[in-house]
Amino acid sequence: MYIPVTGFVMGSSEEDDSHHSHKLYITSWNGNPVHVHAFSGETSIDDGHSHQYASWTAPAPTGVPHVHGYQTVTSPNNGHTHLIQGTTGPAIAIPGGGHYHLFEGYTTINGTHPHSHAYRGRTGNEVSSM
Repeated sequence: MYIPVTGFVMGSSEEDDSHHSHKLYITSWNGNPVHVHAFSGETSIDDGHSHQYASWTAPAPTGVPHVHGYQTVTSPNNGHTHLIQGTTGPAIAIPGGGHYHLFEGYTTINGTHPHSHAYRGRTGNEVSSM
């Protein structure tokens, strides 16, 4: 079994770039258009500080039950950053249209005094990825 996916790939345009890369933009998944969500927040206070974060979820199909993957790096506070990554909960309908997702977890361990931070929040409303 396979799931048809459509999209396009864009390569880096830097001719002097020795690290050529490509980015995949998915536009449909199994015939459904895809969408993303913005997410942002502030971590818990641990080791005397917190971190801010903001990014976009990975794309997911529109109009079907789904979750989104997410990943970002926190702001560089106290000389270090943390990685935030995970999978959102299922879609929660917004009266009048659209939906959001809840997310929560713990950052990676980092810092002069190794520690992690808790985080949680809800995404913004869905945004078409095209």
